[in-house]
Parts: sequence; structure tokens; C-alpha cells
Amino acid sequence: MRFLQALHANFFILFGRFSFHIHLHGVEMLLLELLDAGWRSHFPVELRDVAVLYCLSISLVQLNSHYIIFTFLLLLHLCCVSSLFSTLLRTTNSMDSTLLHHHHYISALALFLFSASLLLTAASSFAINYGQIANNLPHPESVIPLVKSIGATRLKLYDADPRVLKAFANTGVEFIVGIGNEYLANMVDPKQAQAWVKTNVQCYLPATKITSIAVGNEVLTFNDSTLSYNLLPAMENIHTALVSLNLDKQVMVTTAHNLGILEVSYPPSAGAFRRDLTQKLSCILDFHCKVGSPFLINAYPYFAYKANPKEIKLDFVLFEGSGIVDTGSGLHYDNMFHAQIDAAHSAMEKLGYKNVCLQISETGWPSKGDGDEAGASPENARKYNGNLLKLISEKKGTPKRPNMDLNVYVFALFNENQKPGPTSERNFGLFKPDGTPVYNLGFNVTGLGSMNSPPSSSSGGNSGGNTPISLPAGGPPYLSITADDAERLPIGGALFVLCLIVSTILALQF
Repeated sequence: MRFLQALHANFFILFGRFSFHIHLHGVEMLLLELLDAGWRSHFPVELRDVAVLYCLSISLVQLNSHYIIFTFLLLLHLCCVSSLFSTLLRTTNSMDSTLLHHHHYISALALFLFSASLLLTAASSFAINYGQIANNLPHPESVIPLVKSIGATRLKLYDADPRVLKAFANTGVEFIVGIGNEYLANMVDPKQAQAWVKTNVQCYLPATKITSIAVGNEVLTFNDSTLSYNLLPAMENIHTALVSLNLDKQVMVTTAHNLGILEVSYPPSAGAFRRDLTQKLSCILDFHCKVGSPFLINAYPYFAYKANPKEIKLDFVLFEGSGIVDTGSGLHYDNMFHAQIDAAHSAMEKLGYKNVCLQISETGWPSKGDGDEAGASPENARKYNGNLLKLISEKKGTPKRPNMDLNVYVFALFNENQKPGPTSERNFGLFKPDGTPVYNLGFNVTGLGSMNSPPSSSSGGNSGGNTPISLPAGGPPYLSITADDAERLPIGGALFVLCLIVSTILALQF
């Protein structure tokens, strides 16, 4: 019976909940079964038309990440649900069968609950760094299907590559663009700062959704006094340029730091900034406080493990250990990632900036390294990034800040074959240049196929037609289940389970 297929699809939804393709497939299959059951002839053409619009509205809501358009499509979808519900009731009242009457009510309820579950999870997204220090990467236009297929709605660049920004116009993907360290001296001049904003930001808005400008990258740990001195004036001038162009409400200014800015990182409650950087960081945090932009850190448990593999347990950095207890706060940490973040929180609090938002601009794990790079392997990379995605999907924050939205940007989209340094630096990518996964995270993608576009030239980057296919056999379906700007409503899970039960009962009754 084809109702068994609907039932099968629902259980598929349970185990692959975060794959919207599968979720949508389950809804459409159930709807088609309702329309094609033994009492199909009783359904008027009107109902079938509304049903088609219903499925279309689900698809539009699922695929669109732009907030305003999403809201409009959400209202459209709710209208479709209301129309479908009303039509089902009218159809029911015209029938003699009491059993069929009840089935229609259950059908409407199941569809409504499916809709609620879909819409409550529709805003889920995936954030990732898009570095381009390589000579074999696909053209940005060829990257769009890959980005869409993994559910990525936020990308971070290390420059303002016009090819990328033009290619992603009208896709709804949000961008953090970067100003390289080599340009900071120029940005100290207000006129050059404004010219940069006009050329690299203003001209792409609103088609390309640029939400942030990262001024420099890991500047304070280069131990370059001139570079460090120019950082804050450059940030201030870029912000002033945005204000003068009336863009400051939609584009923020920030900069990313690595954890080398910390003098003490363990236990997390003792976290403190380096004394020689305290004054500079205090001024930068004051800037963030005034303009409302986030303080960005690049957090890599991998580097801590690599530096001391004999003392640090691998399962602790891979999110698989029993964890530690912070003797200063009494908080339990079951992974190093959270410990690193809260060490930065503690350092910020010691300077009096408890309320400045902290976000993670980079984290990841290399799939390959040199002989002396402990832990760099495909298996460890799969565990780290897979468990990271699961952790973020839980929306729990850290032990110190349990309600915090981590807003993590995974590093990185592609392996970059021209990055300097040890082998690991060229192997942080989730994907190879041809678009095939470096290791299995459960993404429903194939390679990029034949690419007629020219490869990317080496640009950007600092440290730091795809066709969906079936779920991979074996292994947990991590999929694209990362943090998002919008909080997922807490009743979403309950609605999903209720929806599953009702639709399963419906399937069994037929």
C-alpha cells in the first residue's frame, strides 16, 4: 500500500529531521496519499488546486532566508493552510460517511501540525568561512548550488571579492566582508575608508546582503606595533563612513582575534587578556559597546591539542569526553570549545564588558597534517565538525552563558592549496575544490560536476549544479543544523512529535 510509503517517509523525517528536503518530501507524500486514497473521487478540483498551492508555499518558505521575504511567504503559507483546512471541512460536510468525516478532520489537523513544525524550523541556517587562497577553486557562480545544498545562509570572506559578491546577488546569503591587514594603514585616512565602503559595500547593496565588515584579522597577535596601532582608527573610520552613507544600521564593523590574546585560559573562570594588550582590547570593546557590533574570536581546540597532545585528552576536544569542572565557578565543561569561549567571556568581564556580544568567527579541524601535527586526520575532523554542528543545533550556549547564540562560522568551505604554513593549513575545508566532501558529514551533495567557469584566482583568505542525493548509509545525519540569528521556538520539537504521531495514526487507519 502506498500509505506505507507515507508512514515510511514520516519515520525518515524523524531520523533525518534537519534535512528539509526529506521533511518536505514527507509532507508532500502524505498530502498526495490523502488526495489519492480510496475516496479520491470525493475531492473537488478546488481542494486539489489549494493543495498544490500549499506544497508550493512550503517550498518557497523553506528555500528563502531573507527575513522580510520569509515573513511574507510565511503569511502566504498560513493563508494556504487556512484555505486548505476550510476546503477540507466543506468537503467533509458534503459527505455521508461519518468515518470519512473524521478522517478529513484528522487530515486537516495533521497537515496543520506539519506546517507548524516546518515553519518553526525553517529559519535554521549554516554559517561558514569562504577562503580563497588557492588556484584550483571553482568560480563563485558554481559555488552557489553547493552553498544552497548544505543550507548555508551566511558566508564570511577575507576580502570583498567582486566576483563572489556579484555572483551571490539576490540569493539571500548574508556576507561578512573583510579588509586585509595590509590595507589597515590606508583606512586610517577617513577619505580612503569612505572610498573603500563605497566601492566594496555600498555598490553591492541591497542585492547582495552584506551585514558586517571585518577590519583586519588576528591583528593584535602579529606583534606588529604599527598594525596594532592602526586597527581601532581603521574600525572607527569604516564605521563613520557607514554612518555618512546611512548604512550603519544594516552593516556592522568588527574584527576577529585568535585566542593568543588571552594570557590565562584555564580554568575558564580565570580567563584574562594579555597585560600588554589590555589597553588596546579595552578600547576595542568600548567601540563594540558603542556601535553594538560583536566581539569576534577564532576558537580552535585543535591548536591546543596539537601543542600538547600528551596532556590534553583527544575526546575532550572532540566533544566526546566526560569533561572537567571549573574549580573557580563550579561549572562543568564537557568540551574544550565551550571552555575556550567562556575563558574569553571571563576576560571581557574583568575589563567591565560583560554585555558585549561574543561570537565565533572561525573554528574547525584539519583533515590532514604533517607528521608532527597530532590529531590532523579525516576521522577526527569528521568527529569535531559533526559534533560541533550537533552541539550548536541544541541552542544551549555555554555553561557560563547558557542562553547565548553561538553564531559559529565553521572554517572552511574548501581546502586551500596555496595557504602558507604546515600541511594542516591547507586542509581545513569541508569540501575539495571539485565540490565533493573531504569526509562524510551527511551533507546531501555531489561534486560540482563539469565546471565551464574559470577557476578562482588566489584571493582573500587568512588563517583560519549540485544534485541532492539520498542520505548516506551509516553514520549520524549531521546535515546543516547550525546556529541561526532567530531563536527556534521551544514548542517546535513538541509540535513535530505530535505531528508525527497524528500523521502515523492517519496512515495506519487507511
